[in-house]
Amino acid sequence: HIASGHPDRGLCQLDKLKHYGVSEAQIDLAVEIARHIRDEAAQKLDHSFNGARGSGQEPSGMAKPLSIPIAAGACCTPTSGGNSCC
Repeated sequence: HIASGHPDRGLCQLDKLKHYGVSEAQIDLAVEIARHIRDEAAQKLDHSFNGARGSGQEPSGMAKPLSIPIAAGACCTPTSGGNSCC
């Protein structure tokens, strides 16, 4: 959320990481995990809104939520690449 309001959307941080010698693979992993956490949080929020409305259905015209399986009590699920975000 903080990066989304930043004028450069956090892209300047990529330059800093590269300057500090962080490998492309490590940056890619961090981005994959960050995106996964973002998507999982959005799905949980969608689920809460649907529960508050008393249905599991999306209102007409709305996009279907992502299909990230969320285990009860789990801190998070693995990313699409199989990496843990916990």
